[in-house]
Amino acid sequence: MKLWRWLLLLIIVAALAAFGWHGVADDPGYVLVRLRGWRVETTVVVALVIVLLAWAVLTGLWRLLRWPFGAMTRRHRRISRQRLDSGLVALMEGRHGDAERDLERAARLDALRGPALLASAEAASRRGEPARALEALNRAGQVAPQAARVVRARVLRRDGKPAEALALLTPEADSGSLTPGGWYELALAALATGDPRRAMTALEPLQKSGALGTQRYAALEAQVLVAAIDAAPDGQALNALWSQLGKGQRRAGAVVDAYARRAAAFGLVLPAMDELESALRREWSSQLAQTWGALGGDDLDARLRRAEAWLDAHPNDPGLLLALGRMCVRQQLWGKARGYLERSLAIAPSPGAWEALGDTCVGQGDIPLAQRCYRNALALTRGEAAVELPRESRLSHPDTRSLAVEERDQHGVPRLRE
Repeated sequence: MKLWRWLLLLIIVAALAAFGWHGVADDPGYVLVRLRGWRVETTVVVALVIVLLAWAVLTGLWRLLRWPFGAMTRRHRRISRQRLDSGLVALMEGRHGDAERDLERAARLDALRGPALLASAEAASRRGEPARALEALNRAGQVAPQAARVVRARVLRRDGKPAEALALLTPEADSGSLTPGGWYELALAALATGDPRRAMTALEPLQKSGALGTQRYAALEAQVLVAAIDAAPDGQALNALWSQLGKGQRRAGAVVDAYARRAAAFGLVLPAMDELESALRREWSSQLAQTWGALGGDDLDARLRRAEAWLDAHPNDPGLLLALGRMCVRQQLWGKARGYLERSLAIAPSPGAWEALGDTCVGQGDIPLAQRCYRNALALTRGEAAVELPRESRLSHPDTRSLAVEERDQHGVPRLRE
C-alpha cells in the first residue's frame, strides 16, 4: 500500500508540472531588479529557482557555522542517554548505588530529567534511603508531577508511612484523576492503614484500566475483599457488604472462605454454610471443605454423612479428611476421627490436623500422645519439623498410594492415574 501511495503522489506531481509548464510557456513572466546601477532581467520561473537555491545555500552555511558550537551539546545528549541506559540496567540488576549515580547524571539533560529522577528515586528507595528518594522526587515533580506523586506514595508506604501515602493520593482519588499506578498504591496504602473501604474504591478503576494482569488483579481484589469482610463490625454490616459485591467477586474462593468464617463468628451459620456448599458445587476447594467442617450447628449427623459422600469423589483431600476428623471429634467418635486425621496427616501434615488428633487422644485418655500431637502442631506453626508418632501408637498405617489409584472428576467419573 505504501508503494501505491508514492506512485499516486508522483503521478499527481507530474500532472501538475505538465499543466503548469504549459501555462508558464505561454507567459513565463518578467522580473526586473535594479540596484545601484545594476540591472537584472529574468523570468518568474528562473527567479523562483534562484531564490530556492539561495535559501538552500544559506541554510547549509548556517548549519555549517553552528556545527562546532553544537558538538558539545550533542556529546552531552549522547552521554546522558548512555547513562540513562546504564542506570536503568543497573536498577534492574539490583546495583542500586550505581543506578542512582548514573541516573542523577542523566538527569542533567532536560529532555531526560523526568524519567531519570523518577528511576533515581526508585533506586534510592530500594537502597533503604527514603530521604534521598524524596529529594529526587521533589525535583521530578517539577517535570512529571503525577508520576512523582505515585512514586512518592510508594516510597512512603515502603518506609512504613502508609497513612501519609494515603493522604497524598486521596485528593486525586476523590476527583477521579488518579493514574492506574496511583490507584494501586492507594489500595495497598489503604489496606496497610486498616481502611479496606477506601481500598475497594480502587478496584473498579484498576479493572477498567487493565493495568494489572488478570491474576495480579484477582489476587489484589481477593485481598481487599477479604480485608473488608474481616473488618465488618456486625452481621448486618457483613450482609450489606456481601450484597453489594458482584457475582464474580462472591465466587472467589478466598472471599467465600472469609465470609463464611466471619458470618459464623456472628452466629450466621446457615448463610455461611449455604455459600460454602454453593462454592463447593461450582468448584471443589480443600480449604472451603475444611472451613465447612469447622462450622458449628446441631445437624452434625447429616453434615457428616454428606462429607463422607464427598470423600468418594475426593479420597485424598487433606482438608476434607480434616473436616471429617473434626466433626467426629465433636460427636466423640474417637475411632473414626483418629482414622480420618491420621490419613490427612499421611497425605499433607498440617497444624490443624495435629491439633485435632491431640483432641482425639485426649478423648481416648491418652494424654502423653495428645501432648506430642500438640507439640507437633506448635512445631509446624513455627515452621519446624514434626516428630512422627510411634508406629505402635497409631490406629492404622494408611497407604495413600492405594487411595490415589482412583480419583474422580467433578462429575464423579473415575480417573485413572497415568
